[in-house]
Amino acid sequence: MTFFEYLESRRDLLVAQTIEHATIVLMAIALATLIGMSIAVLTYRHRRARGIAVAVAATVLTIPSFALLGLLITPLGLGYLPALVALTLYALLPIIRNTVVGLTEIDPALTEAARGIGMSWVRSLCTVEIPLAWPVILTGIRVSTQMTMGIAAIAAYVGGPGLGNQIFSGLANLGGVNSLNQALIGTLGVVVLALVVDLCLGLLGVLTRGNRGNRRPRSRSTAPLTAGQPNSATALAGTPSFAAPSTPQGGQR
Repeated sequence: MTFFEYLESRRDLLVAQTIEHATIVLMAIALATLIGMSIAVLTYRHRRARGIAVAVAATVLTIPSFALLGLLITPLGLGYLPALVALTLYALLPIIRNTVVGLTEIDPALTEAARGIGMSWVRSLCTVEIPLAWPVILTGIRVSTQMTMGIAAIAAYVGGPGLGNQIFSGLANLGGVNSLNQALIGTLGVVVLALVVDLCLGLLGVLTRGNRGNRRPRSRSTAPLTAGQPNSATALAGTPSFAAPSTPQGGQR
């Protein structure tokens, strides 16, 4: 059976596995974004705290995926849950690092202006700082998505869903009928899916991009992770601006 014949004969199964693969990756990225941004917001003002947060996330990323998935079998069993937990842990580092860098590089004059007009810390964070840091944060999300898309294929090792089942089945029966087609279609499916999702995130970045904001350049040992960009300066492009309101005239409020 040729590659295209195999593709046609397994079309429904492949579509279902592709949807499963995309779903678990997007769920992991959503959880990692929520957790990672929360950690970054709580620690970015304190040098030691943010250093510890980044170091812990980096340590998790160094654990081999097979080892981490195997360790999660005992407390979580087989199937969807250990795969989701592992993918979420692996996705944290780029999001935490880029959020910290994006927030710390905002010009302090902008946050002081927000405080000067009566904004609370939470409101200033939500309406001024996060929007300004968003292009850098989104770049971290794109890096995490591309990375976890490949790791999700390995989650089939613990019974996880997705295209990894095609790859593992093909490799397990290497030399048998359609084994090469299985491994190849699983690999190509992951690559195509990663490109499509990254394209969608890139489009999201274009739609949410505003004017360039004011940032104070700082030399930092922790540079933001970039997705397909030559340097971190590119990641800072397209930052929305924040302007303080004009002074009321005639003492009116």
